[in-house]
Formats: sequence, C-alpha cells, structure tokens
Amino acid sequence: MGPRVNRQIRIPQVRLIGESGAQVGIVETSKALTMAQGAGLDLVEVAPNARPPVCRIMDYGKYRYERGKKARKNRQSASQLKEIRMRVRISDHDYQFKIRHAEKFLTQRHKVRLVIEFFGRENAHRDMGRDLLQRIEDDLQHVGQIETHPRDEGRKLVMIVAPKSQ
Repeated sequence: MGPRVNRQIRIPQVRLIGESGAQVGIVETSKALTMAQGAGLDLVEVAPNARPPVCRIMDYGKYRYERGKKARKNRQSASQLKEIRMRVRISDHDYQFKIRHAEKFLTQRHKVRLVIEFFGRENAHRDMGRDLLQRIEDDLQHVGQIETHPRDEGRKLVMIVAPKSQ
C-alpha cells in the first residue's frame, strides 16, 4: 500500500508543499485538495506520521513510475556473481581475454567465480591449476581481492574474487 492520495486524506489540516517544492504552510485539507485539482495534479501524503501530516502537490502517476524505475535500477545494479571458466591448458591470448572480462566485472562491482576445469589426464596435474589461479590472483590484484581461496570441487578448482573495497 502506497501513500494516501486526494480524497483518501481525511485529516482536517495538513502541512502543504507546493508543486515547485516550496513550503506553502499549514492549510485546510479541502483547500489543499482544491489547489491540487486546480493545477491538474494530485495531493499526496508524503509524511503521515508528522504533526500535522505533510502533503505535496504532484503528479502521482509520474511519481509512482519514477519510484518503480528507481527500484528496478537498484535491483538490476545489485552485485551479481559472474563465472569465468577455463581449462588448465589455456592459450595466452585466451587467458588475457578472460582476465579482461574479470577486470570488467570487478570494476562493475560484481564478484567473479573463477573455475578451472580438469578433463582426463589433466586431473593428475592439479598443481598446474593452482599455479594458474595464483597467476590470475596476481593479475587481478589491482581491482580485486580473494574472497574464497582455491578449493577443489570434484573435477574443478574454484576461487572467488570480490571487488576491492573503495
């Protein structure tokens, strides 16, 4: 349930804020409603717990749209866990490409889960995977910090890097 609007406000007096944001003062609710309707806008209760409650003259539909848009943006920009997968025998160009992606994710404030996968005989050379993760750690040191040190997960070695705190 959102704020009370127009005729839902059943209090004798309200502190009124005009459409420009300037404070009008304490006004009868009926007069405030007339002013809002005269401007083709709505009377919206923004601070119901204040004495007297604070109401503002604004376009309520636009206000709801802007508030929803802001909430969607905040939800979207929340930190995510991005995964980058590679093999032990990765070429230098592919390695640089993956590092650039990891740097981009970290500068965008996302965590990065680095996964080294082992297939067949590669499984016998897990030390090469640990060396690769150490090299990645050194290359990402300027933008991120290790959150979870390398650990075995079956046929994978996994490490999580978080963005450096500002």
